[in-house]
Amino acid sequence: LWVTGTTPGRITPVPPGARAVPVHSAAWYEALARSRRIVTDEQLPAWFERRPGQTVVQTWHGTPLGRFGSGLADTLYADHQYLATLPQRSAQWSVLVSPSRFATPFLRRSLAYGGEVLEAGSPANDVLFPPVRDKAAEEVRRGLGIPEGHRVVLYAPTYRDHLAHPPTAAPAGSADRTAPGPYRWDPALDPHALARALGPGHTVLVRRHPRVTGSVPAGPGVLDVSHHAGAAELLVIADVLVTDYAGLMFDFALTGRPMLFHTYDLEHYRDTVRGFCLDFETRAPGPLLVTTDEVAQALRDTGAVAARHADAYESFRRDYCDLDDGGAAARVADRLLADTP
Repeated sequence: LWVTGTTPGRITPVPPGARAVPVHSAAWYEALARSRRIVTDEQLPAWFERRPGQTVVQTWHGTPLGRFGSGLADTLYADHQYLATLPQRSAQWSVLVSPSRFATPFLRRSLAYGGEVLEAGSPANDVLFPPVRDKAAEEVRRGLGIPEGHRVVLYAPTYRDHLAHPPTAAPAGSADRTAPGPYRWDPALDPHALARALGPGHTVLVRRHPRVTGSVPAGPGVLDVSHHAGAAELLVIADVLVTDYAGLMFDFALTGRPMLFHTYDLEHYRDTVRGFCLDFETRAPGPLLVTTDEVAQALRDTGAVAARHADAYESFRRDYCDLDDGGAAARVADRLLADTP
């Protein structure tokens, strides 16, 4: 069983030979109970207990930039009810897959995990390496209807803890009293202004974080890809990434392509909202920009921007992206097969 996300009723597209089941459906509960092997990149329900003979592999969802889990205990937006469940949740894992050596101690500490860690890289990032990359890029561009020859700019910000909606009632059958409410879309950057500034021959893709609600108005040169199943597939086709504090930056660094950071609320995010696992202002592999106009200007000359930040980019990849090489999924599969009787 591969478990990703916790949205009731959602079905993630799966390859031939696999069967998708909606989250919180009867088939989903049965699969959690009966599957010999479970692989997940999210938290399983607080009531879940691994049965004897069952292997649970936690692949998490990337290298962290912002503090998370127990690292948020001293912040204004900490969910202490959730934090109290971390030791019980992590005790159900057979192995935690770490995407980088940098991430390993943060994952252990912030998720209250003391078990086996497999430093394998991120299986989701295998698609960013050849020969899979080129075929995937062609299919994704065609599926999204991006004109041939268009330069693709991906705008993918993270959510803001202080923009959360009130908690919602937990799904039926859940032991959790509440479930985190979604976060409001904060249109601090204008993708339509970027598209106009760049002109013909460009497509601006907008990916809201999965926990963010809202919509992106349609317009020339702008495409909302928030419901596209795989974030890594969007990174494959992006010529430039515009983000803020999203962990996608670690994944995109594997491509070697330019990154721009829209950090209009840097001090608030750093000192009040969440904080960082590293000195982001010093280590960022690209410029920290405040306004839409600054981002648009940088997009007009990403070659010069990349040259100015080449050293920072290289050191970022060396220190935080050391395990991914296109073979992470195979290493996780080998670990799963090692538990075969």
